[in-house]
Amino acid sequence: MAQGLPEALATATATYRIQLRNGVTFAVVEDWLPHLAHLGISHLYLSPIFTAQSGSTHGYDVTRPDQIDPSLGGDDGFERLAHSAHAHGLSVVIDIVPNHTALSFENLWLRDALRYGPDSRFARHFDIDWAERMRLTMLGASFETVISREEARLADDPDGPVLHLAGLSVPLNPDTCEGLTRGVLDIATLRSLHDKQHWQLVHWEMERDHLSHRRFFNVTSLIGMRIEDSQVFEDMHALTFALIDRGLVQALRVDHVDGLADPGAYIDQLAARLPGTPVWVEKILTGDEGLDTDWPVVGTTGYEAGRAIAAVLSQPEGVARLKMAWGETTGGSGDFHSALRTAKQEVIRLELSAELAQLIALARALVAELPHLETGSETLREVLIALLIEMPRYRTYFTDAPPRPEDLALWQDVVDRAATQLRSDRVLRILGTEIAGGTSSPAQNLRVRFQQVTGALLAKAHEDTAGFRYMPYLAANEVGADPDAPTMSTQAFAAFCQDRLQHWPGALTLTSSHDTKRSEDARMRLVATSHDPEAFLALLSSITLRPDAAGIAPATLWLLAQSALAIWRATDDLQGSDLGPRLAEHLRKALREAKQVTFWPYPNAAIEDPVCALAEALMREWQGAPPAALLRLCALGEALSLCQLALKCTMPGLPDIYRGTEGAALDLTDPDNRRPIDLLHLSTLPTQSGFDGQKARLLTQLLAARKAAPSLFLSGDFDIDASAKGITLRRNSTDGASLQLTLNPELPCENAVTLHFHMPD
Repeated sequence: MAQGLPEALATATATYRIQLRNGVTFAVVEDWLPHLAHLGISHLYLSPIFTAQSGSTHGYDVTRPDQIDPSLGGDDGFERLAHSAHAHGLSVVIDIVPNHTALSFENLWLRDALRYGPDSRFARHFDIDWAERMRLTMLGASFETVISREEARLADDPDGPVLHLAGLSVPLNPDTCEGLTRGVLDIATLRSLHDKQHWQLVHWEMERDHLSHRRFFNVTSLIGMRIEDSQVFEDMHALTFALIDRGLVQALRVDHVDGLADPGAYIDQLAARLPGTPVWVEKILTGDEGLDTDWPVVGTTGYEAGRAIAAVLSQPEGVARLKMAWGETTGGSGDFHSALRTAKQEVIRLELSAELAQLIALARALVAELPHLETGSETLREVLIALLIEMPRYRTYFTDAPPRPEDLALWQDVVDRAATQLRSDRVLRILGTEIAGGTSSPAQNLRVRFQQVTGALLAKAHEDTAGFRYMPYLAANEVGADPDAPTMSTQAFAAFCQDRLQHWPGALTLTSSHDTKRSEDARMRLVATSHDPEAFLALLSSITLRPDAAGIAPATLWLLAQSALAIWRATDDLQGSDLGPRLAEHLRKALREAKQVTFWPYPNAAIEDPVCALAEALMREWQGAPPAALLRLCALGEALSLCQLALKCTMPGLPDIYRGTEGAALDLTDPDNRRPIDLLHLSTLPTQSGFDGQKARLLTQLLAARKAAPSLFLSGDFDIDASAKGITLRRNSTDGASLQLTLNPELPCENAVTLHFHMPD
């Protein structure tokens, strides 16, 4: 939809994303609507509304794509919310998850597939290889160990017989239970019954060696859906289509589009079914990658826009100083991409070893049909690893159709660079050609699966591994960002915005979400370190000299100092402050994500506990006596946050406001960024003093301007330049409306943003 903006967005001002669950139901969201309308929001944007795993805190582990979650209020509650939103002038956007559902016995479709195997109506809904028994990696030890220690029972659920073992209730094929008495099973009967199922229970550690299904990244509890199948597409979207047809939903956000077998075909199919309905895709663009202008969408969810804002507000000289100090302090050498390469090599062999095994098996099947190519599994392993590691983006978009020139050029470069890592490139060249354009069934199977794995590898290696190892300037360690390119000139930012204005005027501009590694104001605290690196280094030095910091790795102390700066906030309630525990839990997570000295499956308390204790002690001390350097950086961060907000609301695109960010948003990585929000507090922000009030008033002012002159912001001319006075941004429309912003974060917060908005008489 790069040709222009859909009619449905002609008067759009902003989306406002609300995280459902954790006490936030449809009825609770209804109470927010007057506040959102007063802010000037045009679109209420909801996280997944479909029935999810019991106790889900996010909703992406869907168990019933055909049902609105009763725990949120069900169909009736959603209908009331939608009608109320419309009465307040708000359209409704919902988040859909076509790539996966929960691998859970609460998943009714999966229960049927497990019970009946290939004969199930839902067997082909899931990305399962039914040529073998499906591995359920759910046991805490081997099957034989578990059954020797625990009692197994045969029982009946409403949908059929089940096996109760190790806290699980697993669906059984009814034919295999004929003649068996319900109750405790002896071991011989249990073994026989288990062997007759279309699944097998195994130790969870076995997931590294082999899986018979496609999972989401390395999350075995999320199972891939075959959305490319027309019946699966219809079943997965039936409720979504009904909600749109009933007029309750006006737009969609599509989760993780790159995980699909054929993203382009999926988007085309969706657009054909929903003509005129705005669709945004969660697509992480890397480097100079652009969204395919042939896709019938209004744009991405906006990671690249948030990255550009942070980069243009960062000072190159300060970033260089921090990088130099990082090397001196930690002994680290090299750049982020070196760390990323190392992380990729580890992740593909460890966290994604099951996916690598699947690729090798698919490559062997292809080789079997290429009589001129004699090779073995180890060579295929080397070739596939080299190709995966050299892939710089989330994926290519090869299909059976003629390839895009951009994909061909990218792939040729990947193959050429991979060739330099091998002693012989003979097999590599043939396999590379087959992945890009092979027409046989084995070639197509390998192509689809390879392109799904590249995204999983880049996400886990970049965001969840290297991003917690290489950290000289944490503001650039964001989703879709490049820590080796942390700054952007105003000229480059202008070019980015002009391209957005031309191709994607309706794309979202995201600075905070449930997925960002730091919330928007926490990130600007980190950007402040590029404006005053010596203040940060003073903070770091004071932490390093503490007795309780002895023995903690310098890189960990650097992370601790940046993270503490990012979330610190003055409070009078010294006893009740949760800053210490929040920081401690974030650092525990960060250490495990780095995968160097402690790991999620095998945590090392001797490493983690001293770091967490230091974090809590530091927060207590900073609450009582904040250092001058801390206060200096926080003041800079507040000015930068207002500059960020001004850019977000005036650059080409549609601002996406994450719940609660109309005030100070000082959060770290999920789940810290999904903590409860006080609606009453938010609604009073515009009348408050200090940064919270300044930010809320600026947002209200900017959204009022967008509402008064939507065409100015959605299609008006854009210009930006920098001078000694700061950054100046201008928007002009053909009807005479205009806006001029001057941004200078070096000034006091109340003077950092100057706004002039003009409407014609």
